[in-house]
Amino acid sequence: MAMRRVSRALLEPCGCATLAMGCAVLGLILRVKAIMMTPQTEWPAVANEFDDAASIRYIAILALIPALARLIGGWLIGGYTPFLTALIGAMVAYALSFVLVSAVALVVDLLAPRFGGQRSYSNALRLTAYSFTPVWLVGIVLLVPGASFLVLLGLYGLYLMWIGMPVMMGSSKHKSLLYVVAVAVGAIALDAAARIALVSALS
Repeated sequence: MAMRRVSRALLEPCGCATLAMGCAVLGLILRVKAIMMTPQTEWPAVANEFDDAASIRYIAILALIPALARLIGGWLIGGYTPFLTALIGAMVAYALSFVLVSAVALVVDLLAPRFGGQRSYSNALRLTAYSFTPVWLVGIVLLVPGASFLVLLGLYGLYLMWIGMPVMMGSSKHKSLLYVVAVAVGAIALDAAARIALVSALS
């Protein structure tokens, strides 16, 4: 309960401009920690925020992790990708993160009534954005060429979504597993399309 109150408070704008940046960073860290370690108590806090802008900022910051890791890993560490190619790849991957999250959120929203939930794209966007947290955090492994298989650890995001669906979308708890599986199938198809787009951009 205390963590939720602190998390919400720190995500709100600070009164002092000089502390705004530190406040935002601390709020981000607390949100990441809470959503990863205590999703059962953090999802109700997310549900009560009604702030899509915060979700967009969250995506904008965390999606930088795999994008920068791709750039550094492919160009500086791996040494096999020209800088311009690596930079374009990182930029396209970063942009596709927004597209992918938005598209998956649309799938979550459209499927909600089929699993006893209520449609709300705002809730679906927040659910999807925060469920992608482990995917972006694990993206740091892209620094090491050949270790990209470790991104499978990002599947923890499906668990986060499963926990959050009844809270954010009002779905039946006994239908949430099928709900998250259906969304996962759609997400895999969308991710495949995104990867094809990335390869096309680099070719």
